Amino acid sequence: MTGRQRVRATFAFEKTDRAPIGYDANAGIDRRFRELLGVENESRETFYELLGVDCRGIGAPYKGPELFTAPPGRHRDPLEGFITRWVEHQSGGYWDFCDFPLKDAPDEAFDSYPVPSPDDFDYDAAAAAARSYDGKYALYLGNPGVPDIINSNGRIMGMEDTLCHLIMNDEAPMNLIRRRARSSLEIMERTLEACRGEIDFIWLGEDLGTQIAPMISLELYRKTIKPIHKAFCDLAKSYDLPVLVHTCGSSSWAYEDFIEIGVKGVDTLQPEAANMSPDYLLGHFGGRLNMRGCISTAGPLAYGTEDDIRENCVEVLDMMKPYGGYHFAPTHAIQDNTPAENVFAMYQTLYDYYR
Repeated sequence: MTGRQRVRATFAFEKTDRAPIGYDANAGIDRRFRELLGVENESRETFYELLGVDCRGIGAPYKGPELFTAPPGRHRDPLEGFITRWVEHQSGGYWDFCDFPLKDAPDEAFDSYPVPSPDDFDYDAAAAAARSYDGKYALYLGNPGVPDIINSNGRIMGMEDTLCHLIMNDEAPMNLIRRRARSSLEIMERTLEACRGEIDFIWLGEDLGTQIAPMISLELYRKTIKPIHKAFCDLAKSYDLPVLVHTCGSSSWAYEDFIEIGVKGVDTLQPEAANMSPDYLLGHFGGRLNMRGCISTAGPLAYGTEDDIRENCVEVLDMMKPYGGYHFAPTHAIQDNTPAENVFAMYQTLYDYYR
């Protein structure tokens, strides 16, 4: 099967030759894994083909004016405006969020905060990129950061302020939250129209849980976030496309509401979080939601032996296979403290399992 055939059949809970493969990794382990495979100097596309990754993301490049400037010693995202600084750790380093530009900000700062105009994106370039794959892979629009109300606004307001604004329904911050979501929605709609017939699913994100409990109440989710999610799901439905939602932490408490608004699959699925084990998810949602992930980046993949990760992968595959709808992937990005040999064992196990 091609990647596109495999992913489409999986969303439909149909039999496939193997589970679709997903790959997400931080820069350090990505480099070491590619070195292990001997493709450190090859293109990203060559690496994905070697690994068997079944999906490719499509997006319209931004071509508008500069919206933000970076403070000294910092990076600033050109479209969202969040600020990061480099932090070293034992396995390398990462860009960490800091200097939240709208923390404790007055109303006028929210009113004037720049949001990209949907007119400033190159939709023809997105269509050309989609056509270049010639139907070989499953193509998606979006990513785990769209609309990602809590996280994406937490990066510019600070997490504490964001949660307070949501529960207090503060007018100026909520107007910005909705303005940013409307911009993302229109960009997605115009990209879908330009790429009509080429896109296979929509990928959204909303981290709704800590490791032990929900981050917000179901009542607050339904009041402030669910209507925004529904607008994206309604757009996908108008193009007859399934929706996959990335949800870190203990998030299964919202999955019935996801199903109600048309979500077809959930991603990440951290088994150590409350009510997120494969047994729990299959018992409550098996056959109703596609599931992507469950191979924990905080478990045997990072801390076990190669035999441990092989055993873990087989256990997950054995549980998921009778239900169908499973996409083989790590829970979130593989972290830099992971042995490259374990990553190899993870993906080799999938091929051995189906062989």
